[in-house]
Amino acid sequence: MTVSHPAISQEEVLTFLADLPSAEGVTKNMERINTHANTVILNGKRAYKVKRPVAFPFLDYSTLALRENACKREIIYNAPQAPMIYREALPVTLESDGSLALSGNGTPVEWVVVMNRFDHREELDELADRGPFSNDLGQDLAAMMADAHLKASVRDAGGFLEDLADYIKQNDEAFLGFPHLFDAGIVKKLTSDARRVLAEISPLIRQRGQAGLIRLCHGDAHLRNIVLIGGKPILFDAVEFSDAIATGDVLYDLAFLLMDLWERGQPACANLVFNRYLDTTHRPEDPEGLAALPFYLMMRAAIRSKIAASAAGNQTDPARKAEQEQQARKYFDLAQAFLEPGEPELVCIGGLSGTGKTTLAYGLGPRTGAAPGARVLRTDVERKAGLGLAEAERAPASAYTQAASDAVYAALETQAHALLSAGHSVILDGVFAREDERARCEVIAGRAGAGFCGLWLSAPEDVMVSRVDTRASDASDATGEIVKKQLDYDLGMISWTVINAAQDRERTLAAASAALRKCGILQAP
Repeated sequence: MTVSHPAISQEEVLTFLADLPSAEGVTKNMERINTHANTVILNGKRAYKVKRPVAFPFLDYSTLALRENACKREIIYNAPQAPMIYREALPVTLESDGSLALSGNGTPVEWVVVMNRFDHREELDELADRGPFSNDLGQDLAAMMADAHLKASVRDAGGFLEDLADYIKQNDEAFLGFPHLFDAGIVKKLTSDARRVLAEISPLIRQRGQAGLIRLCHGDAHLRNIVLIGGKPILFDAVEFSDAIATGDVLYDLAFLLMDLWERGQPACANLVFNRYLDTTHRPEDPEGLAALPFYLMMRAAIRSKIAASAAGNQTDPARKAEQEQQARKYFDLAQAFLEPGEPELVCIGGLSGTGKTTLAYGLGPRTGAAPGARVLRTDVERKAGLGLAEAERAPASAYTQAASDAVYAALETQAHALLSAGHSVILDGVFAREDERARCEVIAGRAGAGFCGLWLSAPEDVMVSRVDTRASDASDATGEIVKKQLDYDLGMISWTVINAAQDRERTLAAASAALRKCGILQAP
């Protein structure tokens, strides 16, 4: 049994850790970081994280035994996703001569999480201010979240639903406690809307629980807890102190990252992460499940607003206080926006291979529909998923028979209908060479009561051939020879708006956006 030693203060332990010889002779470059629950000593190549002896309603580190357990849990919960950061949980021991040692032979007086130090300038929270994230990073973030959820253990939906109801109550009380920041009438409306939406989606959440999609997740997957190491995003600092807080719908876990990207002015990355995550996981339950996403995004923003307001209330620096109050208001406004009702839209983008359909789809994605933008459904991606192939793996010729293509379009139509019925906008990306394929798009939109706009991309042969021949690591199997064959297709009458896709990306996007506005589909700035 681990017991506290009254003769040794935690401050003495922190001084001991700061004075440890740095690993491998590296210059110490010692820093100390204090948070409400932890103190981190950065010493050379190592980071030593000590739990502060505090207790909050959601966290209890008040005894040495509790801190020992928390340190060990932190290693267990984080090492699978970040083995290059997390090393081990070790005791700081009081030796017989009165000195302190790290994992010595004496009595444990404190516990510490030992980690490899990383460059905090590579945290995404800091990188977000330097400009738009790259598509490669968006792809990697989606893969990171999909992998984390694949490894997460399944939990019961009942407790998650109860916790969501409690969060609404806690948020309401917290917001009303800051009348100078939040108007009481608006707070009550947000609370009322949140309770109404939760009641509406509760059966859906239970269904997702039955499908094994309520899991023990990271629980805190925002930009400050993701760092680039070797150019790849690494998720760290999972919630180890409360399984209840970390347990939820995998889409609720994803929503934290999406909300943070959206709030930080990274809508294109948010939309890409959203789409590539769903492409990667390819779960049949998710098109319908997206009906819960606006609520999840709202909840993530509301909790961040509450935390920022509380931090401002404890701040003595006037400038920092004003900054945190502004952040609290911004998150609060975002929470309201996420729950605002909106009509779903269906945009179909057709054209021969190499006309730039996917590039345009992802350009329109973050601008179309509610946050985090439209769901982009590609025939090329669906074809590979249906065959169990990696996206860049070439499909056999049998995958391109008329029957096989009809099956791909039918699968996407089913998904599109489910998404639109869930209130989420959709962009369909395919050749749509036949009139009946294009006509069915309008039928799908009509059945779901969604707005519709069809875009047909055109470009000269040399442009299309050049594009497909220089494409790499893409789901499309098109080649220059396939483009030449497609040029002989009988396309029939094209009633969709024709867009000149031979021009650069920005001009094509502007022309497509103008066409959508004519269709009555509003575009976000």
